[in-house]
Amino acid sequence: MTERSTVALSCRGLVRSFGGFRAVAGVSLDVRRGSIHALIGPNGAGKTTCFNLLTRFLDADAGRIELFGVDITRERPEAVARRGLIRSFQISSVFLGMTARQNVRMALMQKHGLGPQFWASPARLAPLDEPARALLDEVGLGDVAETRAALLPYGRKRALELAMTLALEPAVLLLDEPMAGLGREDIERCASLVQRLAVDRTVLMVEHNLSVVARLCDRITVLARGAVLAEGSYAEVSSDARVITAYMGERREVTA
Repeated sequence: MTERSTVALSCRGLVRSFGGFRAVAGVSLDVRRGSIHALIGPNGAGKTTCFNLLTRFLDADAGRIELFGVDITRERPEAVARRGLIRSFQISSVFLGMTARQNVRMALMQKHGLGPQFWASPARLAPLDEPARALLDEVGLGDVAETRAALLPYGRKRALELAMTLALEPAVLLLDEPMAGLGREDIERCASLVQRLAVDRTVLMVEHNLSVVARLCDRITVLARGAVLAEGSYAEVSSDARVITAYMGERREVTA
């Protein structure tokens, strides 16, 4: 396997400005197949803008993006999703009045080109119930398949959103702050879930919880002021003086 073929998602020289402000200033990175790669940095570092560029929710002013060696720099977001690059918020929320199973079934309908056919007969939708339950089992929600989403605790709603995202069959999964708003117990559950899901997938995640980053991630790219400040293992970036200085500006400890 060549060096190029080990890379799932890559970008070179990504640039994006808003008026006179350059939010992303020449970012290049390689996300290797089967890895969990973190994109971290202080507030305002350009992480979310970079995510939006990679998933084609924003156009880059300059640069190139490749998914499994294919240039996707100018493709539409839905075309990129069909290639297997899925961002977690593409299923932006759950349907609170539906059960967990029905929510995942809705995502499966999208994947299979059925659209939101609420009027479809139970017989037509029945073949989707088994894969829906399998996805719920995968994220640890098999026991609440028939529970309305409105009754699920926040952490389990987040797991349900992830199950809905998995229904779209991502090869590369982009997670934007998956631990945000979770309590300690839910963080542990979610981190374990991400670790399990990454066995068969490539994951790129923006995450502020550095303990989670230290535990999960094979490689970390640190952004500051829209540019790559450092890259390497957690041990390497956490001991980099430039990274420590960048985080100290936020009074944040760069330790696990």
